[in-house]
Amino acid sequence: MSAKKIQTTLEFPDNKLLAALGGAHGKHFARLEQVLGVHLASRGNLVAVEGAGRERAAAILKSLYARLKAGESITLAEVDAELRFTEAGRDAAGDEGRGGAIRTASGRVTRPRTPAQAAYLEQMRGHPLVFGIGPAGTGKTYLAAAFAAHMLQERRVERIILSRPAIEAGERLGFLPGDLNEKIDPYLRPLSDALFDVLGDKAARLREQGVIEVAPLAFMRGRTLTRAFVILDEAQNATSAQMKMALTRLGEDSQMVVTGDRTQSDLPGGRAEGLEEALEILEGVEGVGVARFSEADVVRHPLVGRIVAAYNKQDARR
Repeated sequence: MSAKKIQTTLEFPDNKLLAALGGAHGKHFARLEQVLGVHLASRGNLVAVEGAGRERAAAILKSLYARLKAGESITLAEVDAELRFTEAGRDAAGDEGRGGAIRTASGRVTRPRTPAQAAYLEQMRGHPLVFGIGPAGTGKTYLAAAFAAHMLQERRVERIILSRPAIEAGERLGFLPGDLNEKIDPYLRPLSDALFDVLGDKAARLREQGVIEVAPLAFMRGRTLTRAFVILDEAQNATSAQMKMALTRLGEDSQMVVTGDRTQSDLPGGRAEGLEEALEILEGVEGVGVARFSEADVVRHPLVGRIVAAYNKQDARR
């Protein structure tokens, strides 16, 4: 009998969860069929999987159904994440070897969506200082915010500090309208958005209480940060002096994640001098971890990954 005629039949006891597993208009099943070259047929509480990729498809369906049983929701992004992990040879069932789930607030769970993201989370679990390096859309900032929220939820830190250099578009804070908060908000909005996404309405309340603090990198000078989770975003725009200053702010029981894209520096000459120098100097230093991402790890709209790849190709030609 040919591989196309061999079937694997799966039984899912809860029909409501099975409907969610298939997605609206069966779009989750359609994605598996498209990518794996299988055919899925649902009847009652049974799903028949036919084709050469049936074992991989079955493992993915079981893993996603387990998430639904645990009260999580499933989108195409989760389907794509399972496809990435199984393509990399990881087991689709459970969280072993993929960074695990992060509980960021009551009822909120964040999971890595690529093997590189899983490695990033493992670095954050094992190192007080972690660099996340790679193109936009790879989840560097989002996962750092999620892990910070997780550490706060577990009471392993007492506050979250968000910072980034404020030099984009050649503007300086003094020339922007409004008070200090109104001046810095546009620069730190991506970090605030990431925290709001993982914490929900609780993020605004924590910011009002001072548990979440946002500040331009220049405002970090002279501080010692204890029991804090610090995220330095857009670090490719930090000078060597700023980077050294930021890295030496770490106090007792604190952790720092530095994120950046070495190809997107707004510094004169377009060179990410502070970030590149830090990576070179700190290579091999105990307690320092580095996670690297590529366009293959872009988890925004699929077109974003192709855009990043096209620009990288153009840069290589130049």
